Amino acid sequence: MKIIARDIPPRAQWTLEQAGIHPLLAQLYAARGVQGTQELDDGLARLIPPGEMLGASAAATLLADAIAANKKLCIVADYDCDGATACAVGIRGLRMLGARYVDYIVPDRVVDGYGLTPPISQRVKDSGADVLITVDNGIASLAGVANARALGLQVLVTDHHLPASIDGQIVLPDADVIVNPNQPGCMFASKSIAGVGVMFYVLLALRAELRQRGVFDRPDAGPPQGRSAPLAGSTAHAMASVGATLVQPKLDTLLPLVALGTVADVVKLDANNRRLVAQGLKRVRAGAMPVGLASLFEASGRSAPVATTFDFGFALGPRINAAGRLSDMTLGIECLLTDDAARAAELAKTLDGINRERREIEGSMREQAFAIAESLFDDEEEPPPAICVFDPDFHEGVVGIVASRIKDKLHRPTFVFAASAAPGKEHELKGSGRSIAGFHLRDALDLVAKRYPGVLLRFGGHAMAAGCTIAEENFDAFEQGLNEVAQEWLDAATLTRRLDTDGPLKAEFRRVELVDVLHKEVWGQGFAPPTFSEELEVVSQRLVGEKHLALKLKHQGQPVDGIWFGHTEPLPARVKLAFRLDADAWNGVRRVRFLVEAAEM
Repeated sequence: MKIIARDIPPRAQWTLEQAGIHPLLAQLYAARGVQGTQELDDGLARLIPPGEMLGASAAATLLADAIAANKKLCIVADYDCDGATACAVGIRGLRMLGARYVDYIVPDRVVDGYGLTPPISQRVKDSGADVLITVDNGIASLAGVANARALGLQVLVTDHHLPASIDGQIVLPDADVIVNPNQPGCMFASKSIAGVGVMFYVLLALRAELRQRGVFDRPDAGPPQGRSAPLAGSTAHAMASVGATLVQPKLDTLLPLVALGTVADVVKLDANNRRLVAQGLKRVRAGAMPVGLASLFEASGRSAPVATTFDFGFALGPRINAAGRLSDMTLGIECLLTDDAARAAELAKTLDGINRERREIEGSMREQAFAIAESLFDDEEEPPPAICVFDPDFHEGVVGIVASRIKDKLHRPTFVFAASAAPGKEHELKGSGRSIAGFHLRDALDLVAKRYPGVLLRFGGHAMAAGCTIAEENFDAFEQGLNEVAQEWLDAATLTRRLDTDGPLKAEFRRVELVDVLHKEVWGQGFAPPTFSEELEVVSQRLVGEKHLALKLKHQGQPVDGIWFGHTEPLPARVKLAFRLDADAWNGVRRVRFLVEAAEM
């Protein structure tokens, strides 16, 4: 492990300090590429305008016409947290904007697989819908969209994934409208926006379209925000007669859901995404959030008034995701949709229970997967360029998490496969991959597909995470193909594990109040949480809970406690450590504590 201190552009740091930014924050921001305070302005007015997202205006026209004609809308969601929040945002937002009939379908991970497939489009048609809206999927669903159109459905694709590629050519589905910042010709600057963010932008464009049509001229009560009854024959949520006007809704009430989905999907937190997350966090801390989110905070033992991005990524997000991994994502979506506090508490408790089960399954799978991965090379050897692991007993709902754990341990692009549990698909393996910086996983799969025709039945994803389906008999061919690509693309520098840090922590910044300041900021993928590094004296060390190392350290001559979770090996008397700042309480007194991330020895 190489612990590296980030470069800090002195002019950017000076500019930020001169503008009144605290010196520590100025250092951290400058090291992350921030050059001026305008990039730190998280006001809604600073969001990129919806008109810059290709297809948003056309989507607004399609939806405004559908609402005016009293058409029935059906959202097809993905089964992860981004998809669940995008679905909830879509349903709540469309109802706020006057849609009478809005329902949803979320595919089953095992039975249906990912995305809009022809059978899913048939289910949408059978439900009585007129308009099919995808959220967080659809851009690569060529057959599913074609079937939906053939069935007479209007199709609006909202997605953020990369389009399909056939023989090196990008191919888009034949939808009525596509909204995706990663489609050709879209100049929207935030290419890393999550699926929930794309849906939020569609709603912003729709509200502008309805405003232009005069729909908000006269005050009105507006529709409820929960899930509708089934589409066919439903009247429970009918609003006033077609053409009635509404109070212009405040769509910022949806931002807590947008923030949760954005962080949980681990997209790069560029300036626009940071604004979306910051605005959502402000509302959560003020208690202005759906009751389902409040119940998830309670079920996970987290405090909403001091909510952080960590809570979204490691407490709420996993509980929503657990439903899609082991059960039915409808549970997660319903938790985000309900306005009944008792129902929300019940659903949050159920999700917490499913997440506990997920952790148990993951634990046993992780040990088995580590053993298989480590059997691929001798102790004195380096791991192969890429890791592929399969066992017939693996659970397909947890393969992505286990792949991430192996990737973190071995620092190699990793795929973990499980046998499909779908009826008639027992011969197929479903794989989930995680990558390291410098190795674009989805592009690697594309090259494997070209070199080994027929091996990949389906694939898709991003640079750092991807999924695929192969026949079990083709596992060895896939493993060979992925390792070939990794051997060609990865060099020694990329394969060297490194941790970028913010260098030494000045003693004057080792204060509890600064810990609180840092925790309130928006950190995440592409805008890393502050991690400091320097040589420290280890005064004493002991194991706690049999798997954590509690430390007494000296930092620049002053004593400070530290803990290294999940680490049991003893440290030398002096060692270079990478650590994050935290605060714990002892006898009612809060003290700074170092959370150790790595050691360079």
